[in-house]
Amino acid sequence: MTRAAVPGLPSRYPIGELLPALYADDDLAQRFTAGLDTVLAPILSTLDNLPAYFDPALAPEDFLPWLSSWVDAGIDPSWPAALRRAAVARAVELHRWRGTRRGLTEHLRLCFGVEADIQDGGGAVWSSEAGGELPPAPTGELLVRVRPPAGRTVDAARVLTVVRASCPAHLTCRVEILPGAPADETGA
Repeated sequence: MTRAAVPGLPSRYPIGELLPALYADDDLAQRFTAGLDTVLAPILSTLDNLPAYFDPALAPEDFLPWLSSWVDAGIDPSWPAALRRAAVARAVELHRWRGTRRGLTEHLRLCFGVEADIQDGGGAVWSSEAGGELPPAPTGELLVRVRPPAGRTVDAARVLTVVRASCPAHLTCRVEILPGAPADETGA
């Protein structure tokens, strides 16, 4: 889609009708202003619909990458349009939780439709008893176990790319793709 000249798009505000009465019957003036109307009609139409351009659910598809750059959504052009729109719409919320388990879990759920179990190996250690031995040092590894929905597969390399983008710099990242859907509470 383009916002350039659209053949046959009428102007909602024809300039020829706004001219003084002297030019109402002037053929040259009417043809000249009709040419301007052809050029201005897409601009006026865009301005009339401007709020829709800023709504990810309504914006034209070719406008999404630019809208995405405003909120740093990092959308992948290979994603389906519905997923790209959802990523742009939720970008600010996901940025609020970036660097946390919740943020990474939500990001993976949005991008791949998976449930993730995240084990964070970073942090601090302490003893709950005065003079007691310290627990083992943190592993320094972020382990993400992903379980795809039943009947679907997930590309581990793509998941790792998303995890690395959200992982703190001092941790190494590892992704495990678990098979099958999780069992329910009864073990079925």
